[in-house]
Amino acid sequence: MEKETRPIRIEPVHTRRQLRAFLRMPNAIYRDDDVWVAPIAVLDWIEYRRGTNMVLARSPHRLFLGLRGTEVRARLIAYVDPRFVEFQKSRIGFFGAFEAANDPELVQQLFAEAAIWFREQDVHTIQGPIDPVAECWGFVIEGHRRPPVFMSPHNPVYYPGLVEAAGFRKAKDLIAYEIDMERGYEIPARFGAFSGTVAERRPQYSVRSLRPREIESEAAIILDILNRGVAENWGFVPVGEDEMQAIAGRLKYIIDPDAVVIVEDNTLPEGARAVGCAIGFPDINVILKKLNGHILPFGIFRLLFGIRHIRDYRLWGLAVLPAYQGLGLDVLMYTRLNEALRPKNIRMEANYVLEDNFKIINALQKLGMEPIKRYRVYKKTLHPIDTTGESVV
Repeated sequence: MEKETRPIRIEPVHTRRQLRAFLRMPNAIYRDDDVWVAPIAVLDWIEYRRGTNMVLARSPHRLFLGLRGTEVRARLIAYVDPRFVEFQKSRIGFFGAFEAANDPELVQQLFAEAAIWFREQDVHTIQGPIDPVAECWGFVIEGHRRPPVFMSPHNPVYYPGLVEAAGFRKAKDLIAYEIDMERGYEIPARFGAFSGTVAERRPQYSVRSLRPREIESEAAIILDILNRGVAENWGFVPVGEDEMQAIAGRLKYIIDPDAVVIVEDNTLPEGARAVGCAIGFPDINVILKKLNGHILPFGIFRLLFGIRHIRDYRLWGLAVLPAYQGLGLDVLMYTRLNEALRPKNIRMEANYVLEDNFKIINALQKLGMEPIKRYRVYKKTLHPIDTTGESVV
């Protein structure tokens, strides 16, 4: 590859023109990529321009463009989530929305400029990609040719090499698992038997599907379970009520009640109490890919009417309150999901699964789920600056 000689310029995004360039930049990267799913342009504009994104609304952040001459060839967002800092007691900043041409020199300067901003925020470590708008974690490092499910990343194969050349190292891998009923998947018989045993021995627990007409109160229930049930997971940050309501507002039009199950304890004096949940939803990327980022004026109707025909699903989360873990309630949820979704002959992708969450990995493997993708989140320590302005290693 011939060495690029055009000058590099890194620009913070301040104007509408720059934001428009920021949002359009991925189109050039993925122009010939038949797997990529374009984001919904108007929604991206609203989240960035109008400040409707809950994470960005509470977080100091800055958008950057990387240019060669007059051509925009890279972008990223740098941000510091105060909720994460408070909960984890760590001055970690994040980068997301990273897209770039295969230009290591430009990318290194892009991150160097972002590092100046991070130091001004008293950040000691940068971690990412964790995108606050697309809600995607990591770069795909295995399984590039498989289409991304909704709210999961896709990227060129050279992205990991770019950030590694900029000084980043592995922080954590996340794995995606899959079952496909059309290809003959059957839940192992022992799960059905064990589920029956749990139901017989612990009749105080019942499993139900989501109540779509009560989506706001159901979201609050799920929020409580998630915040307490996975608080020990790597990278966890408590989800606020405002954030959960925003997610509920985004998903309520695509949710399939059969794909969301809640376990309740019926022995408490105050009545049934939700103690576990599993959250899945149809993978609307199947439809969004055909829309190519244009949901207006008629794309919204194609989306809403097409959802009922989707057989691709994502299992987004599963959690049980700490006091109820180890009782087999997860098996009740797996079998309920299987029973509810089997008539639809679905393919389901479970992600993200932490590479060292051996309890979940063991359960998924026993369910007969196969690993199909691996994502990697990176980190980099920021060294202090001496009085000459040089980085101290």
